[in-house]
Amino acid sequence: MKIGIVCYPTFGGSGVVATELGMALAERGHHVHFITYKQPVRLDFISKDIHFHEVFVEEYSLFHFQPYELALSSKMVEVVKEYDLEILHVHYAIPHAYAAYMAKQMLKQKGIDVKVVTTLHGTDITLVGSHPNYKSAVEFSINNSDVVTTVSNSLREDTLRLFNITKEIKVIYNFIDFEQYPEIGDEECLRHTIANDNERIITHISNLRPVKRASDVIKIFYKIQKEIPSKLLIVGEGPDRESIECQAKELGILEKILFMGNSNEVNKLLCYSDLFLLPSETESFGLAALEAMAARTPVISTNSGGLPEVNINGVTGFLSDVGDTDDMAKNGIYILKDFDRLQQFKQNALNQAKKFSLENILPDYKEVYREVIAGCC
Repeated sequence: MKIGIVCYPTFGGSGVVATELGMALAERGHHVHFITYKQPVRLDFISKDIHFHEVFVEEYSLFHFQPYELALSSKMVEVVKEYDLEILHVHYAIPHAYAAYMAKQMLKQKGIDVKVVTTLHGTDITLVGSHPNYKSAVEFSINNSDVVTTVSNSLREDTLRLFNITKEIKVIYNFIDFEQYPEIGDEECLRHTIANDNERIITHISNLRPVKRASDVIKIFYKIQKEIPSKLLIVGEGPDRESIECQAKELGILEKILFMGNSNEVNKLLCYSDLFLLPSETESFGLAALEAMAARTPVISTNSGGLPEVNINGVTGFLSDVGDTDDMAKNGIYILKDFDRLQQFKQNALNQAKKFSLENILPDYKEVYREVIAGCC
């Protein structure tokens, strides 16, 4: 198959999943073309079956905001024509599904029928899509896609609740490529460079936007470290970075926190971890939690969105109400306090993560592609 993948080329979950999906398809003999404004951060190589096409947006003083959707749809048309693509798989409704619809119409006038598969990842529905300025466009884009998928049952339900959807929505979960999560021994992990032997290591990974509630991460860690010697790793960059650093300084725990910035080696950082914190306002799926679990790290998270579909309460970690940092800290202490209990939670986390392996999820996408090409959808 010849597939175009359109995504945000960033550290966010949708960009990561889209990139990993494209690379997995290419490894299995399909021809994959990434179409976006810069090379995706997880795309660390180009091969005969993986291509990258950059979308350029010219600066025109006429426009107050530069028309990325116009440039994107034009680039899609160009790539589909030149490489005979059969499918455009777009991740996010706005602007990608909207631009794909325009590309599809332009190509139709040239006698080319390209299929559009749209995967909804969360904020395109719960934040952007539900805004009155965008709702009609999102609804239109979803209903005019050939196939629509979401990354969790929770997001599917949100989409149907917020919009008048006439399309069937298929749930295909996010996934983990376990080849990137080999068991790392103590010598390779170098845990001793981060913490003392008597200290636990707690991790948070996000883009540090308000929806991730990084301030709650600091509150939870503050309560845990009072009972259990611990270090906190914060991986990622974002608007809340400065404020949580000030918060940690005021609490007198700044020296116990390592700010790691953005990283393409999340799997290696997670090898240090004993506990993962994800106190988000909402998560459509919780890819960061799944990545932690694949690295044998139990998760303390909220019970919002798709997180209960990933993090099983009392088994792989614990779920709490949004903002209940006392409960999250209590649960974290419970896991960390007993070595044997911690090891059981670690093993449970790994077992659950394996249900979301690339080998289990990739066939679902390939089936969607085959059906839409055959005209079954």
